[in-house]
Amino acid sequence: MPDPHSSRATTSPSASTKSPPAIASSNAQKRADSAPPRSPAAGGQATAQLPPGREDITVTAHLDQVRGRIAPGLGAVSYGIDQRQIQVTPGGENAAFSQILLRLPGVVMDSYGEVHVRGEHGGLTYRVNGVLLPEGLNGFGQELDSRIIQSVDLLTGTLPAQFGFRTSGVVDVKTKTGETLKNNQVSLYGGSYNTFIPSLQLGGSKDRWDYFVTASYNRNDIGIENPTNAFRATHDFTQQEKGFGYLAYQLDDESRVSLLTSASYSDFQLPNTTGLPILYQSSTIAPDDQSIQSRLLRNGQTEQNYYAVLSYQRSTDKMNLQVSPYFRYGRIGYRNDPNRDLAFSGISQHEVNDFTTGGLQFDTSYDIAPHHVLRFGLLGQYTSERLDTNTLAFPIDEAGEQSSIDPRRIIDNSGNWAVEAGAYIQDEFHITPKLTFNYGLRYDRFASSFHNEGQLSPRANMVWKASKTTTVHFGYSRYFAPPSPQYISDATLAKFAGTTNAPQTMLNTPTRVEKSNYVDVGILQHVTRDYQITIDAYGKWAHDQGDLGQFGRAVILAPFSYRRGRVYGAEIGNSWRHGGWSVYGNFSFVKTWAKDINSAQYQFEVAELDYVRRHGIQLDHQGEFTSSAGVSYANKHDMAYLDFLYGYGLRSGFANLEKQPSYAVFNIGYAHTFTKVPVGHSLKLRADVVNLFDHRYQIRDGSGVGVTQAQYGQRRGTFFSVVSSF
Repeated sequence: MPDPHSSRATTSPSASTKSPPAIASSNAQKRADSAPPRSPAAGGQATAQLPPGREDITVTAHLDQVRGRIAPGLGAVSYGIDQRQIQVTPGGENAAFSQILLRLPGVVMDSYGEVHVRGEHGGLTYRVNGVLLPEGLNGFGQELDSRIIQSVDLLTGTLPAQFGFRTSGVVDVKTKTGETLKNNQVSLYGGSYNTFIPSLQLGGSKDRWDYFVTASYNRNDIGIENPTNAFRATHDFTQQEKGFGYLAYQLDDESRVSLLTSASYSDFQLPNTTGLPILYQSSTIAPDDQSIQSRLLRNGQTEQNYYAVLSYQRSTDKMNLQVSPYFRYGRIGYRNDPNRDLAFSGISQHEVNDFTTGGLQFDTSYDIAPHHVLRFGLLGQYTSERLDTNTLAFPIDEAGEQSSIDPRRIIDNSGNWAVEAGAYIQDEFHITPKLTFNYGLRYDRFASSFHNEGQLSPRANMVWKASKTTTVHFGYSRYFAPPSPQYISDATLAKFAGTTNAPQTMLNTPTRVEKSNYVDVGILQHVTRDYQITIDAYGKWAHDQGDLGQFGRAVILAPFSYRRGRVYGAEIGNSWRHGGWSVYGNFSFVKTWAKDINSAQYQFEVAELDYVRRHGIQLDHQGEFTSSAGVSYANKHDMAYLDFLYGYGLRSGFANLEKQPSYAVFNIGYAHTFTKVPVGHSLKLRADVVNLFDHRYQIRDGSGVGVTQAQYGQRRGTFFSVVSSF
């Protein structure tokens, strides 16, 4: 169990001041001359007094610290989670990564494991050890494994110039390493819904080498949210395998090379709704075939994601740089159930969607003067996307009615490409010891098989340390957020004309880049040594407001946009830590507005398109009010927690005119660690109860703009784990 007094504060002169878990920081910057002196090893001097191996550890810790100088938050709002907060999340390190993020202000729960930050659908950038993780396909698998996390920060608000493309939030993950992993671990976790999750963590440091690897297997009967309020879903089995590796080699006291690799493979059954009526007759189905029942549907989906990131980092007294080439491959395969699909929906489609991305990221910081830190860098990547479909659909007449019982087979193989490139320069100016001004420019370019656009974006943030206990920040950012390259061409749409898979309209404007102006203002107040509160407010005004929707049975989210949009809201966070006790509470409010769907219009009904063209609507993923809270106590041997989530306001109905009901979920857990064990260093036993009061709540009802399926939240579940450290 981590030290309950840890505060996650960093001490590098250009890194953000971090606050306790789940609480915002205004990222006030410290003067360079207030930073702690570099260790002798980091400065290139010998450390003969240190025991063998200690010098390498000192250098490694220093390089981990100064990496934050390359791309700090610099005025953005920062919410941090450390190991202690992860341990008091239901399931601990076995929790899905999205569940970790839900304990932060402004994060809203949605179906398929999605989360929305500050009223945005998607738009998150994931960084692992300071390096961009290329965007993958929008499925429902949780690729990032909570076991790899040493700490994670969510940066939102007015991001400085080094952050581009996906700007609704930056999820910055610092992974475990061999040096930070105290002991190797083997874990068994399981319980309700036939859950069984074995996992392994190994790591170590020797000479100039450092490594950390983890592997896990997850099997359960609730892979995707239940479309009904029944305790158990029908046909909802999943198997998931994940592996992650970190390897670093210390070249000298000032530089190192590291490699990150990850692989995940997941297979999901798609849960069924019983009792659906048969809507279509087919020549492939016998009239008395009793197997044509909706509860027997056998649709499923597989998801694969693989990436590798190679990084070179160098740090001297005045200069820090990191250059990282990376590669990623992702694939979603949707398997159909031909006869039953045809009977219930008139369409049966097998899909394979592939993504391949390669790119290079370069970032550097240089202390050019006593009160100025110059930062500049660039990012470029190329993505190739391919969608292959094999579809069965019935012919229809002019009235849209089925005109033949013989399904027509339509094969379509299409693809897109996209190039994203950005460059930035910015200056961190310490005007006074209490006032920091960070300003910069960024230029981004998006070129693809369907659209081309570029933009010069100014960014500016002011951070004022008003007193020892009060920090105020305010800022402005211009954003440029390209869509993912998932564009369906007019030629593809034309193939389905006159069938049950034909859209109501053939209007198909290419998806555009979202351009927005964003402002943010907030205050961080340390009320006492143990208690702090944050208040933050923000607003965004956008052209070509980006959004995502699920269209069809396959859970592949496709992009579209509105001509205009705006988002505004506020967040309040509270945190108190004293001794072994920890209490936090967050509350968020968000309001969204958008008008006129101006791309990928074929995905919508004509009546809905006409209404949204004339009226502004609220976005379907708007979680108007959300709250998270928790209380926990931990000492050397015991840990207990109470956890709470509340949400209200996800939209539903025609043009998002209705709201989903609110939900309130309580979770509890307890763990005890035995240190006197016959094998290994310790043995930890843990129990968690999720949804303690078995609250039945619906996340989605299958209606709303871009929403086609219903989902309910998880019912009560009891889970146990055994963790052996060796």
